[in-house]
Amino acid sequence: MPATYTARALEPHLRRLSEQFPVIIVTGARQVGKTTLLRHLAGKTRTYVTLDDPPVLELARSDPALFLQRFRPPLLIDEVQYAPQLLPYIKMAADEGHEPGAFWLTGSQSFHLMKGVSESLAGRAAVVQLLGLSTRERSGSPVAGPFVPTPDEVLRRATATSALSLQDVYRTIWRGSLPAIALDEGVDRDAFYGSYVATYLQRDVRDLAHVGDQVAFLRFVRAAAARTGTLVNVAEMARDADVAPNTAKSWLSILVASGLVFLLEPFHTNVTKRLVKAPKLYFFETGLAAYLTEWSSPAVLEAGAMAGAILETWVVAEVVKSYWNAGLRAPVYFLRDKDQAEIDLLIVRDGVVHPVEIKKTASPRKDDVRHFAALGRLGVTAGPGTLLCLGARALPLTASTWAVPAWAV
Repeated sequence: MPATYTARALEPHLRRLSEQFPVIIVTGARQVGKTTLLRHLAGKTRTYVTLDDPPVLELARSDPALFLQRFRPPLLIDEVQYAPQLLPYIKMAADEGHEPGAFWLTGSQSFHLMKGVSESLAGRAAVVQLLGLSTRERSGSPVAGPFVPTPDEVLRRATATSALSLQDVYRTIWRGSLPAIALDEGVDRDAFYGSYVATYLQRDVRDLAHVGDQVAFLRFVRAAAARTGTLVNVAEMARDADVAPNTAKSWLSILVASGLVFLLEPFHTNVTKRLVKAPKLYFFETGLAAYLTEWSSPAVLEAGAMAGAILETWVVAEVVKSYWNAGLRAPVYFLRDKDQAEIDLLIVRDGVVHPVEIKKTASPRKDDVRHFAALGRLGVTAGPGTLLCLGARALPLTASTWAVPAWAV
C-alpha cells in the first residue's frame, strides 16, 4: 500500500454495504485501486490473501474447502476471478451464519467473475464497480454526491473545487485517472500505459476472454479509442481491425465488461425504442485513450482533432463516477432527434430531465445550448440545464441554464 492514501468517494457506500451483505465484491479495470481501497478500509481487522500468489492460487483451485479453513473470515481475497471454484464455498460459509461483511473480494474481470457470482452468490453479495480517481478525489474532497445540474448544486460544486486551467485540464486528461500515474508525476506515462496494455492483453483478455488474435484485438482497442465520444459503428470498427462484424461486436462487449468502456444509451420516452438505437462510446480512462491514439503531449492533444471528443469523454466519465461512487446507477443518456437536435447528456432525476452540453470553449454563449429547446417537443418535464465548458467561473446563460467550469463536476 502507498505511504499516503488518497480517500475514495466510494468508502461510505462500501461501509454501508458491509453492514448488510455477507459478501462484498469490488470489480473494475486494472489499476483503479480496488486492493488499496479495501486494504485501507480493512486496516488490521481482516486477513488479506491474494490469488496472484501461485501457491495460494493452487490451494484455492484444488481444495477450496481447505483454503477457507486456512484463511478464516473476516477475509479479503484479492483477484478472486482466478479461482471461481471458491465461490460456492464462500456461499456455504455465508449461509452458515457469518456476520455481514465476512468476505470482501476484488476482481479485475467482471465479465468472467459475474457468471460465478450470479450462480453462487445471488442475494448474498453486493457488487460494486470502482473507477479511476475523480477530479474531486485528487483534490482531496471526494464526497460530493451525484451531479445534478441545478443552480444551487453547480454553484456549490464550483465554489468547493480548485480551479483548473486549460493546460491543467488537458494534462489531467492526457495522464489519466489511474492512481499510480495520476498521483505521481514521476511515473513515465508511455511506459506505464505500454505495460498496462501488455498486461491487459496477455493476462486478462487471453486468459479470461479467450481472444485468439491479440494483434487484431489491439487494433480493435485502438479503433475504439479513436472513436471515443462518438456513436458506436461496429461495421467501421470491424473494418479498421480487419475482423468480422460479429467478432467486433463480441470484442466491444469485452471492453465494456472489463470496465474500459462505457456505452451511453440514447434517450427516448419509449424505453423499447431507446434500446434499439445506437449508443455512444466513451473510454473511462482518457489517459489510455490518448495513449492508444498516440497523442505525444497534453498540448498536442489540446490542439488536435480529438480535443473536443476527449474533453467530452472526460466530463461524461466524471458524471458517471459521481453516481457510481454514491452507489447509484447513472441515469444519463444523450439526445439526437429526427430534427438533428443534439444534447450531449440528459440526466434524469425523479422524472425531471436535465440537459447538459459539453463545449471546449472559455466564452460560453446562449447559442451553445439552443438544442435544449428540443426537450419541449418530447413532452417531458425539463429541469435546469448546464453548459460544462472551460470558463473560469459559474455564470447564468439563461433563466434556467448556467455555464459551469467542467472541472466543477
